[in-house]
Amino acid sequence: MSDPTLADAINRSQHHGLIARITSQQIFWVFMAAVFACLALTILTDSFATERNLFNVTRNFAFVGIIALGMTAVIASGGIDLSVGSTLVISAMTVSVIMSAGMPFWVGCLAALSVSMLVGAINGVLIAYAKMPPFVVTLGMLSIARSLAMVLSDNKMIYEFGPDHDFLLWLGGGATFGLPHPLIILIILAVITAFAFRQLRWGQHLFAIGGNENAAVLTGIPVARIKVSVYMFYGLMAGIAGVLEVGWLGGVTTNLGQAMELTVIAAAVIGGANLAGGGGTAFGAVIGALLIEVIRNSLFCWVSVHSGKEHSLGRSLSLLLRLIVSGRRKHSDINR
Repeated sequence: MSDPTLADAINRSQHHGLIARITSQQIFWVFMAAVFACLALTILTDSFATERNLFNVTRNFAFVGIIALGMTAVIASGGIDLSVGSTLVISAMTVSVIMSAGMPFWVGCLAALSVSMLVGAINGVLIAYAKMPPFVVTLGMLSIARSLAMVLSDNKMIYEFGPDHDFLLWLGGGATFGLPHPLIILIILAVITAFAFRQLRWGQHLFAIGGNENAAVLTGIPVARIKVSVYMFYGLMAGIAGVLEVGWLGGVTTNLGQAMELTVIAAAVIGGANLAGGGGTAFGAVIGALLIEVIRNSLFCWVSVHSGKEHSLGRSLSLLLRLIVSGRRKHSDINR
């Protein structure tokens, strides 16, 4: 038997190196956990793998996934945003009020996205230029934005959307080629976000700021402007999700998006975003949102928990998973 050649040894080393790199990524194991959970639920329950339930799962996680893309950018830059639900509801209420007044969809949509980006811009300016803590700023905006939504709607439910009523419902609740429209939009936004994170200077700068802000300043990165743009990007994602949720629900109240903050943050963090800044991926945000929805849906299928309790338990299990993964990674780093 002949001895292995140098080329064979190099090929084996490269092969094992690729496998090692893939399996060392947290997102790989989160993805495998989501796949395993789906397979287990398919075998153990009769209701999970039904066409209707799978449609609901893919549609529901898309809303969280869209906002998690923005939250990943915020966390990667070293910040945090607790005004998720309030930004979403003010966007939803803006498009609803304008369309109910007889205006076309595109006018209401542009206004809603502009308002949500304005919310993000205000957060960004106070954080980047006034040097206020992100936690304090966004916690205050959580109350302010929801209060403005109440004033805008006169604290009433809106369920009639003028001449483009059917189009709005089709956009948020319909499907093309069997895929829910929110899922299609999530895929498009995830591809764009991944490209921006990896290829654009904006993405490179926001990760540099999250990794070491002082070093970023010394290298000439416009830290304040990048931070404002990051919060505006997050506001845009929340605004898009708000418009889509109106179309899905067929109506909107000021309760929309309440307690959504933990879900979105958990999705981003489970997907690999580092709460200390400097890390995160668009694909990870999507997979994190998927895993949370699978956990929530599994609890609903098995226990039939009502009154939103399955959401809280699902978020708790998801955060516990993240803590376990983080602890194992830290332990591995110490051993190395």
